Amino acid sequence: MRILIAEDQALLRDGMSRMLTAFGFEVVETLASGEGLAEKLVAVRPDVSVIDVRLPPTFTHEGVRAALAARRVVAGLPVLVLSQYVERMYARELLSDSAGAVGYLLKDRVGEVAQFAEAVRQVASGGTVMDPEVVGQLLDGRAEFDGLTPRELDVLRLMALGRSNAAIAEELMLAEKSVSNQINSVFSKFGLPPGAHQQDRRVAAVLRYLDRISANPPDPLE
Repeated sequence: MRILIAEDQALLRDGMSRMLTAFGFEVVETLASGEGLAEKLVAVRPDVSVIDVRLPPTFTHEGVRAALAARRVVAGLPVLVLSQYVERMYARELLSDSAGAVGYLLKDRVGEVAQFAEAVRQVASGGTVMDPEVVGQLLDGRAEFDGLTPRELDVLRLMALGRSNAAIAEELMLAEKSVSNQINSVFSKFGLPPGAHQQDRRVAAVLRYLDRISANPPDPLE
């Protein structure tokens, strides 16, 4: 599986390259800058790319802008974006792309080696990976949503944080069967077909929620 890494910190770039090689990836390109990154992504078309949000020369949003630009040319080009901070506007835009094959993780997750490698594989296979902390901050303070009951919203929030049905049941002091019923109700209200993969439906439900509340987005977190 061919992978491109764009990260300005040499130690992290080299560490990710070595780690992903050990997990069976072929690192075909490593870049330390955002200059020409979009064009490189389109030209190389790696099976998956790992890209820092903020890259030289300005250290603003070169990485994610390049990822979005490349995906406008090559729909569904697999991209996993890493960030030290939660960039709400860009996280929502990236994760709401219906083409899939995207991910948004905080850099701390790189240290969780096996889970990080699995996230890279998931994006490469067309899935969507969301950092629980990112989603939690995107949802923070959104107490109302037309169509969902307060209990369904509680379940959705915990689902967005990566909780299993059993963990949600324990936290909300509900029977696991009740949690399953609440989740199925959320799926139904969001028009998610029952034939889809369960994990894909969970991700899609959160993205639908984020999409519907994005009309008045909060200020970006720094």
